[in-house]
Amino acid sequence: MPAATTEGYRPQLTFVDGSFEELAGEMADYLKSEESKKLIASGASQDDVLAKLVASAQTLTAVPEKEFTAASNLMIHLVMQSPDPKKHLQKLCQAFARPLPSSPQHGAGLTLNALTTVFNLLSPEDPVRANVFQEILKFLKSNSMYGALKPYLERLPEWLETWDKDEDFQRKVYEEVADVAIESGEEEEGYNFILKALRTFDEDEKSEVTSEDAQRLSLRAVKMALLSNTHFLFQDLRAIPSVQALSDSHPVYSQLLDTFAEQDLEDYDDFKDEHEGWVEKEKLDHDKLHRKMRLLTFASLAATTPSREIDYAKITKALQIPEEDVEMWAIDVIRAGLVEGKLSQQRRLFLVHKVTYRVFGDKQYRELATRVDHWRATLQNVLGVIQQEQVNAKAQKEREVQELERKLTGVGMGGERGGDRGAGRRQHRERNDNDD
Repeated sequence: MPAATTEGYRPQLTFVDGSFEELAGEMADYLKSEESKKLIASGASQDDVLAKLVASAQTLTAVPEKEFTAASNLMIHLVMQSPDPKKHLQKLCQAFARPLPSSPQHGAGLTLNALTTVFNLLSPEDPVRANVFQEILKFLKSNSMYGALKPYLERLPEWLETWDKDEDFQRKVYEEVADVAIESGEEEEGYNFILKALRTFDEDEKSEVTSEDAQRLSLRAVKMALLSNTHFLFQDLRAIPSVQALSDSHPVYSQLLDTFAEQDLEDYDDFKDEHEGWVEKEKLDHDKLHRKMRLLTFASLAATTPSREIDYAKITKALQIPEEDVEMWAIDVIRAGLVEGKLSQQRRLFLVHKVTYRVFGDKQYRELATRVDHWRATLQNVLGVIQQEQVNAKAQKEREVQELERKLTGVGMGGERGGDRGAGRRQHRERNDNDD
């Protein structure tokens, strides 16, 4: 993971020179760690000295901004000299992750540079890299810096495979990435990583998909999907085994998900009546749910109207709105990407151009077949009209050709008779002149 940058700063590598004792002494002086100095002077082991230096490393957050990178690089270099760096790296990363009061503008970038330097200095196969990556995720979450992580997420599956971590660790990392995204306002991307975490459960192991952790994550995904302002399709979520298991552990949530996946506003109202007070008890936003269900109902109405023309009256009935609000909801459903079309105010119709199917099962196949038959009949009618017009055009052309030939023939015959009479007159006049 490349080191991050902030304006005016570039990532730096750890170029240092000197023996461990010399460099450790310099760091102890810089950190004002008297205990570290005593250990160095007594010839203590590297790990003992490093343990004391790392414990004092939190004071690095108080150093001047321009000195932080050099000091953190030296500290990283010393820790990497340990026979077992992983003993110290997690605590060192935690020390780096503390805020930098001396650099309110660039502090986050400087800290991220230090953390990513540690990450990059470890070999790709080193499992310690995974722990450092988790520390980076915690830091990014606390500073809402998902943008710094996003370009490298496509490599995350490769990293997880290289580190040879089990499903529990992978699940934890995916959820932490989701937390970083959500904290930065990227809820849809966070939701997608929650789904990745859910897919790490073995679908063939009932004990896994019904475990407490699986049900917790499944409920989190369901709540996110239902309350999202941009998520309207639920088939991918319903296909996950741990979410399907909610029908036993949390049947009301499962019923609500089914309602939003393929039912309409009237069904949601029935759900509310059946489970009075449940939505409020679970701290779900009824206004958000009600608005989303209206949009989904509009989409279903568009999908089930073969003529592709929806009367205003049908819209007002299905969405439970006054007619003057039809235009507003039409605009909203188009903005949501569920339907493409336009209003015909003169005809009091919504004309559907394209619609997103919420589910696609036997019912939708039958509706599609009906629509295809309608299109086929329409096209056949159009084809019949075109063929008849072609016949009419050909007949008209033949009539015009015949008429033109008739006129040309008439003109030719008339010209020949006129020429003969002219010749006769000339011959008669010449004869009279000779006689004289």
